[in-house]
Amino acid sequence: MTNFKEHLKAYSWETVLESILFKTEQDVRQALASPKPNLEDFKALISPAAKPFLEHMAAKSKAITQKRFGNIMQMYAPLYLSNECQNICTYCGFSLTNKIPRKTLNDAEILKEAQFLKDKGFQHILLVTGEANQAVGVSYIANAIRLLKPHFANISIEIQPLDQDEYELLIKEGLYATLVYQETYHEATYKTHHPKGKKSNFDYRLETPDRLGKAGIHKIGLGALFGLEDWRADSFFTALHLKYLQKTYWKTKYSISFPRLRPFSGGLEPKVEMTDPDLLQLICAYRIFDEDVELSISTREQEKFRDHIVHLGITSMSAESKTNPGGYVVEPQSLEQFEISDERSIEAIAQMLRDSGREPVWKDWDQNF
Repeated sequence: MTNFKEHLKAYSWETVLESILFKTEQDVRQALASPKPNLEDFKALISPAAKPFLEHMAAKSKAITQKRFGNIMQMYAPLYLSNECQNICTYCGFSLTNKIPRKTLNDAEILKEAQFLKDKGFQHILLVTGEANQAVGVSYIANAIRLLKPHFANISIEIQPLDQDEYELLIKEGLYATLVYQETYHEATYKTHHPKGKKSNFDYRLETPDRLGKAGIHKIGLGALFGLEDWRADSFFTALHLKYLQKTYWKTKYSISFPRLRPFSGGLEPKVEMTDPDLLQLICAYRIFDEDVELSISTREQEKFRDHIVHLGITSMSAESKTNPGGYVVEPQSLEQFEISDERSIEAIAQMLRDSGREPVWKDWDQNF
């Protein structure tokens, strides 16, 4: 099998969703008792039937996380380089149709923003751009990595999908990880929300992790944007994607993120609401399903939820994030990609973690094992 697209063809969205909704309490008990849960067990753990077992799931998730990752929490910060974008995406503040001032950081501005994060203690940064081939193409990203590599232990990117040889070039420059969210695995819904631009190509985006795996990337981050489609079905397909990648590119590490649709300038109401208990259930389900995958939570989520979840499966979190280019120092008033909910300082979040028995770690800890 050459790529995940071929693998995905064997599954029907409607059949998968129906299967999840028809799981029983007995299926949930069986999943919780399994020494090595499979994808059918994962369906049970994210099903409505698992709701009464949430406390049990949380306790199990907490114990697994403690055993595998100890008390540490990896900290990272996004560094937005540009809000230029050639795509139309219905849910994003950077969408081509939004009449906003566009900004792309130059070298001096990149270093100024980076210095702010370095002074805060961050060693792991995530470079984020809109999807604009000319303004922020491969040469721009390669230059940014070269600029920042002497200053940070790990540099990750969340940018437009690239070809395999382009990823290989960036890896040589020092790229550590790439986050690429499918947004939704429901192809018709995907096309509704991405009517124009390169991102409208569902298959090219779907095959991006395959190209990353073939390029030999150290880590791949996956996820769906919850709110575009049914969160349970999208989570199953993300888990299916994860298992395929782990088997195919077994030297690569993986992380899962849990972005929920957030307000932005232009607004899109979620098609399906994902509540806090739903998200807690999903995070615990992932941890029980896969003891080794990294689970990451961003400042999209509210303080109270983030404070609660740090014990229950999450291993990586952002803090004091700005989602606009130059947002830390250079141009704090430029338009955000989406609103953040947890606006506490990094010092406050680090203290919260220590008070709860967790130790914030500023670079990617798996290199220390």
